[in-house]
Amino acid sequence: MNVSFTPAQTAEALPYPALASEIEALLRDPGVVVPARTVQALAGGGSLFVMPAADARVAITKLITFIPDNATRGLPAIQGDIVVFDAVTGQRTALLDGPTVTARRTAAVSLLAARRLAPRTDGPLLIVGAGVQGRSHLEAFHTGLGVQEVWVASRSAASADALVRHAHSLGMRAQHVVDADAALAHCPLVVSCTSAQGIALRTKPRTDAFVAAVGAFTPRKVEWAPEVCRWLAAEGLLVVDTRDADHEAGDLLQAGINVSALPTLADVVRDPAAQRRSGPVFFKSCGWAGWDLAAARLALQR
Repeated sequence: MNVSFTPAQTAEALPYPALASEIEALLRDPGVVVPARTVQALAGGGSLFVMPAADARVAITKLITFIPDNATRGLPAIQGDIVVFDAVTGQRTALLDGPTVTARRTAAVSLLAARRLAPRTDGPLLIVGAGVQGRSHLEAFHTGLGVQEVWVASRSAASADALVRHAHSLGMRAQHVVDADAALAHCPLVVSCTSAQGIALRTKPRTDAFVAAVGAFTPRKVEWAPEVCRWLAAEGLLVVDTRDADHEAGDLLQAGINVSALPTLADVVRDPAAQRRSGPVFFKSCGWAGWDLAAARLALQR
């Protein structure tokens, strides 16, 4: 088998609930190996990411570029592919669309974290940032948690309105809100997926909130105010996606938090009882090639 998946075929092969379950299975698999990713700065201010990963059967390399200002060119910020190999024979078995996998596996990771950690999952869901990740998280929380109501905040009114229309097309109740900080008081589920060029949220979330913070995946990026992060560390539970977040979790690092002392999603999966406590939950997602390997495993199964 040597299949090149179109973006639509890649999405069809990766339904969010099944992908979240495959990610959980990967976290329990002792044969998974994920070296540190290589990030090469590009002349125009973007980055090239080279991200390998393998288990006993499947090996992948994710090759994508991230160009923050590509919207001004009418181009997506993330472009590239995921090359999938048979780990035994070395034969290439599939080529997956990189941006589609990135969007869906990131949202599926947040979905898994919410399944395991959210004090309540009924919503409303507040999404701050109405781009690709906003759309994928909307779909993931709707299909995976049954969320029926979403509030959308974005610097771009047109983008927020488009995401609201998409939510309506899924049969959800949805509204565009201008003040994300004010909306926090009404939403026990929060996803921040902005471009993370500056602080977007300065207010404490609810004490029964689950927050998936996605936008800031480098030390210099930030979405949440440092004082809010420090309050969350004192009053709630902070969890990071992987140990790579120790040097990538911009929100937490800029707040002076010792990220290396925080539990990871794998810790939660392996010993959920140890992570239970009262108060808000802040899940910091930075990305990892293991999530792309999980997506490749699921696509090959399907």
